[in-house]
Amino acid sequence: MPDDVHPQIQAVLDTMAALNLPKIQDGSVAAARALTEGMAAAGRERLPPPPVTQVTNTTTGPGFGHVPVRIYRPNPVALSPVLVFFHGGGFVIGSLESYDTVARSLALKCNATVVSVDYRMAPEHVFPAAGQDCFDAVRWVLANAETLNIDPSKLAVCGDSAGGNLAAVIALMARDADLPIAAQVLVYPTVDVRCETASFARYAKGYGALEADTVAWFMDHYLPDPKTRDDWRASPKNAESHADLPPALIITAECDVLRDDGVAYAELLTAAGTSTEYVEYAGMIHAFFNYLGLADDAEAAHDRVAVFLNSQFS
Repeated sequence: MPDDVHPQIQAVLDTMAALNLPKIQDGSVAAARALTEGMAAAGRERLPPPPVTQVTNTTTGPGFGHVPVRIYRPNPVALSPVLVFFHGGGFVIGSLESYDTVARSLALKCNATVVSVDYRMAPEHVFPAAGQDCFDAVRWVLANAETLNIDPSKLAVCGDSAGGNLAAVIALMARDADLPIAAQVLVYPTVDVRCETASFARYAKGYGALEADTVAWFMDHYLPDPKTRDDWRASPKNAESHADLPPALIITAECDVLRDDGVAYAELLTAAGTSTEYVEYAGMIHAFFNYLGLADDAEAAHDRVAVFLNSQFS
């Protein structure tokens, strides 16, 4: 077992080892999805999701892709900021259900309406389907601000891992389409799917469920045509310009194959003049943002998102 992880994370890794769970990349897509949902369900039994005032399942409707979304409202009466959230899972796994606790936590901590997006996933729907769905969801939220009782001038995009990739891509797409995005929150995002960083090699194996081989498995499903991997809509690091983007908060875990992606993107945004905050959590691994009740830094990271968004929305 690694000797550089936080003791609370070591306990998580020990539990995973004791369960002898199969590796995502060693099975079928169906098996990977079932494993993910089963683990999430076990997590909800261990720590029941926090209650919010209202949860609504709906779709974005005609003209906006008919994308399923789940809306969380801590206060459905008051006009509120809105956080459009894109879940992680390598563009292949994950769901509204497996990220239900995360979405509820963010809604409560940020005192904002959270719109969690059930974008299409690979291999059934390869690149660029996920990004189009997420962009349609943002367009729909802005077009229906009055009905949703949200302040369209206070809209942020947020996601973790693959969802962080999508949030970064949507921030770029929104800029180019002149849509108002107030902030972007990228939690250990994938910003270059070629994955050639030092952290990708350093933490390739033994640091939780996301290994180098897992990332390769995800990319083979999402981007089966290698020529698409340089497209900035797949690798937002490759965008022609990173100027005039909304302020960003980038969160990384020290012991994560994607750690250097976050560092590089923070440096890229800063160099382009985009206001950027970067936070790294020592001894954390990929997916720690989901470890509410298991790792104190998961709670701390959610709190940090709230502080950042409050500063942008004030």
